[in-house]
Amino acid sequence: MSSQSHPFAEAVALIDAANAEDPNKETVAGEEWPKELLYSHRMADMLQRYTPDADEAQQLAVRAQHVQRWKTPRSAYPMNRQGYHQWRTGLYKFHADTAGELLRRAGYGEDVIERVKQAVGKRALKLNPDTQLLEDVAGLVFIEHYMLDFAAKHPEYDEAKWIDIIQKTWKKMSDRAHQFALSGGIKLPEPLVPLIQKAVDNA
Repeated sequence: MSSQSHPFAEAVALIDAANAEDPNKETVAGEEWPKELLYSHRMADMLQRYTPDADEAQQLAVRAQHVQRWKTPRSAYPMNRQGYHQWRTGLYKFHADTAGELLRRAGYGEDVIERVKQAVGKRALKLNPDTQLLEDVAGLVFIEHYMLDFAAKHPEYDEAKWIDIIQKTWKKMSDRAHQFALSGGIKLPEPLVPLIQKAVDNA
């Protein structure tokens, strides 16, 4: 990636510190991580593989995608479809505002802050290239790192439900991300490959 400014290093440190406060833990290769810190690092790694020339605003948006997510739990909203949408809307605003504040502390100007907030807030998907890049990376990370665990937690889901979930993820991603995923850019979860192929073929 291109040479980075001093505010960039400071912003990354602030985002990492914020995510390191996550009380939820995940163990990978024998090492325990705060869950959202691990997610942030996986997002940054995927961006490096997928778009190595991403600029600072794009790199920061990808890192801040889930910043301090545990502070806005799903359980704080009604457990129905309307409550789910309210939670998602509240979550996007919380992530965008939190990211904006951290970038302001790091010394960034409003132009970069606004770009990051637009992307993290999931505004203008398919129209805003920053938002689309973040959504591509999030989809690739979900497929490579989280889809298999998600499947294990939902044994009640039948094939039709799974195809629907995969297709919804797929539709948010760009054609470039589709090509990257299917041409060896990511490690597909082996047990789910037949389902992924079926979902993609019928998308």
